[in-house]
Parts: sequence; structure tokens; C-alpha cells
Amino acid sequence: MKAKILSRSAIALAVVAALSVGYFAGHRQEAPVPQVTAPAPAALMPAEAAARTGVPDFSGLVETYGPAVVNISARHVTKQTALRGNNGALQLPIDPDDPFYQFYRRFFGNLPGMPGSGEGGGGGGGAGPSDRSGTSLGSGFIVSNDGYILTNAHVVDGADIVTVRLTDKREFRAKVIGADRQSDVAVLKIDANNLPVVKIGDPRQSKVGQWVVAIGSPYGFDNTVTSGIISAKSRALPNENYTPFIQTDVPVNPGNSGGPLFNLQGEVIGINSMIYSQTGGFQGLSFAIPINEAVKVKDDLMKTGHVNRGRLGVAVQDMDQTLANSFGLKTPHGALVSSVDPDGPAAKSDLQPGDVILSLNGTPVTDSVALPSQVAGLAPGSTAELQVWRGKATKNIKVTIGALSDTKVAAADAPAQLQGRLGVAVRALTAQEQSGGASHGLLVLQVSGPAANAGIQPGDVILAVNGQSVSRVEQLRQGVAQAGNSLALLIQRDNTQIFIPVDLG
Repeated sequence: MKAKILSRSAIALAVVAALSVGYFAGHRQEAPVPQVTAPAPAALMPAEAAARTGVPDFSGLVETYGPAVVNISARHVTKQTALRGNNGALQLPIDPDDPFYQFYRRFFGNLPGMPGSGEGGGGGGGAGPSDRSGTSLGSGFIVSNDGYILTNAHVVDGADIVTVRLTDKREFRAKVIGADRQSDVAVLKIDANNLPVVKIGDPRQSKVGQWVVAIGSPYGFDNTVTSGIISAKSRALPNENYTPFIQTDVPVNPGNSGGPLFNLQGEVIGINSMIYSQTGGFQGLSFAIPINEAVKVKDDLMKTGHVNRGRLGVAVQDMDQTLANSFGLKTPHGALVSSVDPDGPAAKSDLQPGDVILSLNGTPVTDSVALPSQVAGLAPGSTAELQVWRGKATKNIKVTIGALSDTKVAAADAPAQLQGRLGVAVRALTAQEQSGGASHGLLVLQVSGPAANAGIQPGDVILAVNGQSVSRVEQLRQGVAQAGNSLALLIQRDNTQIFIPVDLG
């Protein structure tokens, strides 16, 4: 079975694909007596046909904003060194008897200038430098008539030469103003004026099920238009902590990276960035960066060359119904704090593991996915007010936001969604174990029953039961006896603290 992967949609080279075009032709019979009749759908104007059939017409949108979509070619040149002996043979930095010798021989043997590579030849001893170059293709769109362009950071990452081609075939050498890998947004600048520009929309006003349009250069085919609907919003993806992606079913393929996602009003609401695929091609799942997130990154890059992000310094996880029941919430919502970084901003406030963050500065926190991007958007040094759920009541806590420096803002650690009367054999921690990690807790020795069903493992350290710390077996026994049909265990596994809901039935 092929593994499913999230793949960036830039491509290394353009390829040739077969295209087929179909059309419909209609005709109308002449009536023997002149009469007023409604024209057939094929004879209607595009807007009229769209109104009649319910299928939107995108031609006006494409005609107006298509010229603001550009093709981006990023050339990468790398220096390589060929190791060669006096006889011109390949000299490898490994003994021929080593099991990996053949692997190295195959790898180095494919370098330009190496024997059998088809490039270069013979030559004297010593090392000779050799250049290798490759080109990646992507898309972008003009956001100001003096030549500023938005695209994906991965399209231009590490590029030595970036070329922008407009729909009128003009080409410009582009300067990379800045690129932010965490958001995957880059800003380019070309030396031109009076350029066509896109109109920026508000993705927060868009709804699941609405039509959207993508324009880009899949496989190098410039200004290709595809359409679909918004499939989901605020979608979290692995290793993408701060971006609530827009998911669509718009056909997006390699080369579409960095291109705009339009709504029916002709407004850009996202930057097409990734696809979810088993093959590398489109399979019905594509993801776009919301344009409001991208514009904030653009503004920071243009002003300072880097992006300022707020940091809270907590790890959070999602709530499910079992956890909600354990904490006395009617419905599972908010972000559950599983641990607080002792050196982070939150550690200087009253925020504690077991708190459920319900809102940030008055904005509801729907789940653990929403919180990281909300925190990242706050200015370092500003004061944020959190509303949290603690002890079956709400509490307001103020936190001074820190600055993110390639660490987690508020990590949505997404542990497995564990389901499932407690069956554990435990013992108190030794003094050595306490000094080496957890300062209190009970070490799990054996697991069965509900605890096993919930995912508790030997070696886990149980730190708390329904928010009450435990250091003795009797405390754990009391906590289980006082719980209803479910409880939440705070455990430490390796160096991570997480809450695990246990269904006691």
C-alpha cells in the first residue's frame, strides 16, 4: 500500500500532457409561425446560462484577474566536488570492503564529471568542482501595481535565480524580499509598474460548500483555471502548527503552488500550497493558506524582513466527550492545556495543566487547532486575557505574550484519540526517578482493562486524576472511586505531559 503524503505542489520541471477539448453545439428549429420562445441554454449569454443552470460562470473572473497571476521559475545552482585519483578513477572516502561501498559508489558515480556519468572525462588528480542546477516551477500573484508578488516560500526556497513570467510573455528577474517557512509565504519584487493586481478578500466570510477557483501553472501550463468548492475550513495538518488551512476539492497539481484561490466575487481568499496524495498528483484534497494570514506575513516581511509571532508556551490537546465529562463541560470545546513550559510566558501566570482555554481576548477558542494561530497573531510583549475552565467554573487569567523563535507557540500536540474501569499496577516514584524527571506521580507497571483500552502504557507516570495530583497509590484509588463513569488522567510519557480520557463504564 502506498503511503498517503502531504506534498507541496511546486514541480521540478514542466512536462507535456495530452489535452482534450469537448464542446456542445445546439440548434433551434424554425417554427412555421413566428412566436416568442425562450432560447436554449446553449444560446444564452454566460451569465444567463449560469443563472438558468445553477452552474457558475468564471469567464469574467478569469478575464479580469487572470493577468495578475504569474509563472515563477526558480533555478537552484549547487557546487559539488568530484573526488578523483591520479588515474581518473573515482576515489571514495570509504573502504571497498565496507558493506556501504557499493551504495557510495552508486551515489558518487552519478555526479557530473564522474566516470560513467556521461559528463566530463579523464583528468589529473585532486578534486575538481562541478556545478549542478535544477529548476522548480510554481505560481504567484501580483498584489501591488509596482511589482510585489505573493507566492509560497517552498517555491523559491534556496533559489539562486528567480524569474517571473507574466501572461503577456514579459519576463523579469525577481528579488526575494523575504520568505517565512513556518507559514510557507514568500514576497517577491519585480522592477515594473502599472501591473494588473488581484483583489484581496476575507476568507473568514467564506463558507464550506461555496465555489472557488484556482489559477496557476500546473506542470508548467500557464494560467490554467480549475474550480471546485470549499470542503472544510481551519484544517490542521501535520507539522503545520500555525496555519488554519482552507481545504478544497479544486484540482491543484504540481506547479500550482503559490497561486491564488478566488471566491466568486473575484477576491483572493487563499494561496494554494499543498495537496494530499498517494501519487503526487491531485486526488481531491488540496489546501490553501488563508490570505489574511498571508497578508500579515507579507507586511512583516516588507517592514522588517522577518515575522513577529506571539508565544504562550503551553502544549494543548483537543477535547473529546469523555474528557469534557471528566472536567464537567457539557460539550467538548476549547483547548486543554496538557503542559506548561517552565521557561515560557504562561509559566509566569496562573495558567496550569488541566485548564481548558475557552477564549483568547474575547475570541472563542473552538479547539486546539485554533489556538496556535490566534496566539501567533499577537504582538510579543502585549497582554492577553484568557478565559479558562477550571474546577467546573470559568476563570480569567492574564498572560504577557512572549516572542516566538522557532519554538512552539502553543503546540497542538494531537495525541491519539483514546477511548475507553481503570486497570493498572503502579508504584510510587523512587527519589532517583523524581530527580530525573517527574517530581511526583505513580509509575505504571502493568496495564489492563479500561486503562489499556485508553492507551495507558507501562512506563507512563500518572501525575493527576481529574486535576488532583497523586503521589501515593491511595490517592489514585480515591480519585478513581470518586469519579463517575469517566476520568481524565494526566500522565507523563517520555518528556511530554498529556491528558488521557478513560471510560470507566
